[in-house]
Amino acid sequence: MTRYPDIPKPIRSGLVVVDPDRGTPQRVIVLQFNPDTLERSIAPQSAGDSGDAGGGGTGSGDRNEALRLKGPAQETWKFTAEIDATDQLEIAAPDGIHPQLAVLEMLVQPTTAQLRAATRLTQKGSIEISPIEMPLTLFTWGSKRVMPVRLTELSVNESAFDVRLNPIRASLSIGMKILTVSDLPAGHRGADLYMAHLAQKERLAAAARGGGLGAPGLGGAGLVTGWG
Repeated sequence: MTRYPDIPKPIRSGLVVVDPDRGTPQRVIVLQFNPDTLERSIAPQSAGDSGDAGGGGTGSGDRNEALRLKGPAQETWKFTAEIDATDQLEIAAPDGIHPQLAVLEMLVQPTTAQLRAATRLTQKGSIEISPIEMPLTLFTWGSKRVMPVRLTELSVNESAFDVRLNPIRASLSIGMKILTVSDLPAGHRGADLYMAHLAQKERLAAAARGGGLGAPGLGGAGLVTGWG
């Protein structure tokens, strides 16, 4: 009898809603299918974003700031998630995929209790009402990518329904902004998690193999004395 090595169970990506005070998970949302592609955009927070000054430059920035950063890069992620009840026929789904859609939509919605509390404060004549604070959300893509995020886009395309018009198949375009120490107050648990995420990037960068100056056709002395 031919034996095959055990195939490792694939890790699923997902979202974890965390209590920012206690650090305890409140809800774990596992994506049914890992997205086929991820679109990532990384924009540095450069101190000299306004351009160069003088010398034929086109902007009015400070030359002394050209290589300075104001903080961590601003990073956004976009991907498409698929939900299909027909792929889970062994699981009863009297409401179709309504529950799966609702749990994702509640990541960008205040609860009825929060809205009622804000209404009561308004009726009492409160001069200032603080915006409603949402739980901390983490996006996980394997053990090397766990980061605090804020959902910036949630577009739902429902493509199939059961006889009661419950959606049973949908694709979701999800956009997220990674929250950094520039976005969160000092001491916030999300800020600590971002620092751990950034430290993981540093470890991975240190493990990358470096190249020699000969590969791009550069001489070692050229970097110091100038080209030619």
